Amino acid sequence: MTRIAIVKKDKCFPKRCGELCLKKCPVNKMGQECIVVGEDHKALIDETLCTGCGICPKICPFKAVSIINLPEELKEAPIFRYGKNAFELFRLPIPQESKVVGIVGANGIGKTTALDLLAGLKKPNLGELEKEVSEKDIISFMKGTELQSYFENLFSKDIVVSHKPQYIDDIPERFKGTVKELIKKVSGRKIAEIKDMAEKLNISKILDQKISTLSGGELQRTAIATAILKPADLYFFDEPASYLDIKERVRVAKIIRELAKEKAVIVVEHDLIILDFIADAVHILFGKASSYGVVSHPMSSKNGINTYLAGYLRDENIRFRDEAIKFDISARENIKQRVVFANWPKLTKKLGKFLLEVEPSEIYNKELVGIIGANAIGKTTFMNILAGVIKPDSGTIGKHRISYKPQYIKAEQDNTVSEALLSVNKDALSQKYNLDILIPLELTGLLDKKITELSGGELQRVAIAVCLLREADIYLFDEPSTYLDVEQRLHVSRVIQKVIKSKDVSCIIIDHDLLFINYVSDRILVFEGEPSVRGNASKIKSVKDGMNLFLRELDMTLRKDPETFRPRVNKPDSQKDKEQRQRGNFYDF
Repeated sequence: MTRIAIVKKDKCFPKRCGELCLKKCPVNKMGQECIVVGEDHKALIDETLCTGCGICPKICPFKAVSIINLPEELKEAPIFRYGKNAFELFRLPIPQESKVVGIVGANGIGKTTALDLLAGLKKPNLGELEKEVSEKDIISFMKGTELQSYFENLFSKDIVVSHKPQYIDDIPERFKGTVKELIKKVSGRKIAEIKDMAEKLNISKILDQKISTLSGGELQRTAIATAILKPADLYFFDEPASYLDIKERVRVAKIIRELAKEKAVIVVEHDLIILDFIADAVHILFGKASSYGVVSHPMSSKNGINTYLAGYLRDENIRFRDEAIKFDISARENIKQRVVFANWPKLTKKLGKFLLEVEPSEIYNKELVGIIGANAIGKTTFMNILAGVIKPDSGTIGKHRISYKPQYIKAEQDNTVSEALLSVNKDALSQKYNLDILIPLELTGLLDKKITELSGGELQRVAIAVCLLREADIYLFDEPSTYLDVEQRLHVSRVIQKVIKSKDVSCIIIDHDLLFINYVSDRILVFEGEPSVRGNASKIKSVKDGMNLFLRELDMTLRKDPETFRPRVNKPDSQKDKEQRQRGNFYDF
């Protein structure tokens, strides 16, 4: 059996633990050097000597060591490894001409690494750390596969790649000019072509703005426009839906599909509805986060997403998740039998030129209400009114204890995760909360980490836990799925549901992932209007009525997948799409 050893350098402190792994290793006790302290003063494990006894991961007080037995079916060498006792990636996605190839997988599993290798930003080292791997070696490794000719063309510079990166936050640091100047510099396109794409992506009004002044959504659409306009043979889009509302996601997806009529496109995406809509084929990345990742063989978008949710690859006989993910929504039943927990009258709020109007409605106890709508249409303003952050111009909100997870989270305090949790609930680390909140949100391994050291996804999960640990009557979550992968989003929805339904409380959630909202919500509040001008929310509706109203506006139809019960997007102008439109049933659930 092939095994790999992973040492997380940021958690490994041999001096503080007294070199426990070295002292307890059975191979070391026999006089061989299976585990030593390397030049960087961190543990170094010789995988050829490791017996897989499992002692070092158990005794490491900092949880820095993992010994992983790779699937027996995985017989090939890795395509890339970051270093000794570091992450390794097996296989690569295969670009397909005139098609969109989707990639789905957990965070930290190698999706961005795979794109970097295909884009030529990293060079495959075939797991060889002691010697330089030549381009000839790489071509020989790929021999007989679709990737052989791809890398031959990449190395001879006969393939030009355009890459929209995952992280766009550092773009303002690297470029100080305007949106138009950035797009022109990277793409070399004429102003007329830039203006045409800006119109399609709804960024015409910001073309003359400085990059440093853009919001996350504006910056994302600018990055997408820049990538699309760059003349290339292969286009990569790493998480293009991030920062965008659902209308913008659909708009971007349609533009990328149009691009794929003539070019090869690869897209990494966590929003399964958008991935299903945009992709012709899907590769699954599975393995263990921060340890190793494996790229599956390509499948159709439906089979790929359903296989990912099932957690089992039939053609390779590999199970990569213990349980299948199914979207059971039976908890919505009998919602009308519950008692009204809170209500509000007609609310209005004027902010500059923007006017928000919210019709009277009520929320039941133990109920989760999802809010959907475009950006800049008043969703967060409404939530701030409920939270007491701002006062409405008309209408009075009843007094309730509120716990609020805002849209934007900043790591300002230099305390640890455990200190942050205990500051809102002295029993935060008790067995009950450990089982109900900390373990499902994958926070137990972060308790000693500083808040300022957390990644975006880690900070999001801590903020969700903090919100749930407060004693409150109404829990408010603004975009809790941001930075989270598919499985983490499901875990978050289940945690929120469990906590809310175990108390006499209510919950309101804003999110742009329609699958997440569809799964977590008992009812839905739809916001309509004109962004930055006016927003209107009518009475809370059933999920079916609310989704049908919103999907009609999106010009998109959804149906229930019979295997996973997830909402599936009908391909535009497909038979099912036409049938649902004819019936006026945009949400067939």
